[in-house]
Amino acid sequence: MRQETVAELGALNRAGQERARALARKLGGDREQPGLFDPPIEHEVAEVRLNGVRLERMRRFGDVWLGMKLWRMAKLDEFFEGCLPKGKEDIPWAVMAEILTIARLCEPSSELHIAEDWLRKTALCDMLGVEEERINEDRLYRGLDEVLSLKEALESHLRTQWEGLFDVTYDLLLYDVTSVYFEGQANGNPEAQRGHSRDHRPDCKQVCIGLVVTRGGHPLGYEPFAGNVHDSKTVRTVVETMEARYGKADRIWVWDRGMQSEGLLPWMQQGGRRYVVAMPRSELKKHEAALKDSQGWKTVQNREVEVRWSLTSDPESGDLYLLCRSEDRRAKEEAMHARFARRIETALESLERRLQKAQKPIEIKGVQRQIGRLLQRNQRAAKLFEIHCDAAPDQPSGLRITWTRSEQEQAWAGLTEGCYVLRTNIRDWTEQDVWQVYIQLTQVEGAFRIHKDQLDIRPVFHQKKERVRAHILVCFLAYVLWKMLEEWQSRAGLGNSPRTLLEEFGHISSGDVVLPTLTGEQLRLRCIVRPEKAQAILLQRLGVDLPRRMRIPAGVPIGPKM
Repeated sequence: MRQETVAELGALNRAGQERARALARKLGGDREQPGLFDPPIEHEVAEVRLNGVRLERMRRFGDVWLGMKLWRMAKLDEFFEGCLPKGKEDIPWAVMAEILTIARLCEPSSELHIAEDWLRKTALCDMLGVEEERINEDRLYRGLDEVLSLKEALESHLRTQWEGLFDVTYDLLLYDVTSVYFEGQANGNPEAQRGHSRDHRPDCKQVCIGLVVTRGGHPLGYEPFAGNVHDSKTVRTVVETMEARYGKADRIWVWDRGMQSEGLLPWMQQGGRRYVVAMPRSELKKHEAALKDSQGWKTVQNREVEVRWSLTSDPESGDLYLLCRSEDRRAKEEAMHARFARRIETALESLERRLQKAQKPIEIKGVQRQIGRLLQRNQRAAKLFEIHCDAAPDQPSGLRITWTRSEQEQAWAGLTEGCYVLRTNIRDWTEQDVWQVYIQLTQVEGAFRIHKDQLDIRPVFHQKKERVRAHILVCFLAYVLWKMLEEWQSRAGLGNSPRTLLEEFGHISSGDVVLPTLTGEQLRLRCIVRPEKAQAILLQRLGVDLPRRMRIPAGVPIGPKM
């Protein structure tokens, strides 16, 4: 277990309180659903029988209330109400989209769990003014079907919101690809294919997701791809999609070395696009002389990383190459090489003993295949070994294996551990500028981790193509709310852990206080529990006030007005 101080929950001074409230107003934190909350009771008086007072309908309130507030901050209520006009349905599809997204944010689960268990434990239906009995699994699935068609319009809406709320710019776009796997055969989904699994589940079919985020990690858009599509084949599609949607502005694209393919960078150059990209590891061979040269290196990031321009440049485009080497990365790769080398040697020693103990001849092709599989499983250290399998008439098995360490490969591995090459067509930047732009890719990696670890985008249980795409869209929407909350709490001095905040607010409940009067009638007040000290400080830092009462809808007996 690790403990981390997210924020010091001390009292804010008056100036700090004003800044927090101003931020909340800018984010739209004061937007409430009309008629949802009653004003505080000031001078209402009633004579009550104390032995009949009771508490009913306890519900989780704080986390879903915060989720609903984020939904309105992003003006997603206005967007869906405008794009999904009301028809003959009992519950508006805009409300179903809100339920699906807030549930994914607060407690990721299946549609069946939402309908049968989660909703009845929260006050979300009370706040949305819908009857929870009307929410079932089929209605949630139909809600998925309705929102899918709005993907393109939704991404354009979010771009406007990021600009207005957090002054986000789009001069730098970061792109990466991940995969999510299926439970089941998914035979009805042509995009469900087997491919390179980032989840280490090669036994399962999967789909790939390409995500584009801004410099600060704000999600701008995504594209789903079949599970067997190579990363490099997704780049053109995503670049052209973003340009068609937002214009061909002077942007800088950043992606990692797994995206490279022949003809991709010339295509980027022909379109006048700028880029900072990592090159495949094989590219290091072209810069061997520069790597051996100890002069010209500059330190960045507290002396943990060294960078230098390579004297070699692309002869056709004139692109520049930046060599980078990281001490932390070097130690990690050295340990990995040592671990895989030990695995290979241990397996070879075991194979050698088996050949020595064999009582009958063994086919050489079988042993060669076994060695090939061994090297395939341990590719990071495979080049360090020279392995020979030769005929041995003096052995019952008829075979003998020998191996040695390649000194040349060992020296090259020692030279290149922790090193990587960046390529760019931006010629007026310093080494540090290029490197700092590249490391922004951690924003995309962080977004993928949140999708998988916090929003449970995997495994996918839907079997149809449209439902899978709708599931991804809802997870994307939940990440939008997550990122918005992260920005909000960070600017309020509360760290950057939305899950901690949601869990803390999840302990704030709502309930119906039933008060029997001396006249034989009953008063029913739907109240929100007063927050504890730590929760009150969190609310104060965020610049919002927790409501005290919710309005009870018509049809629920509440007694006469006093």
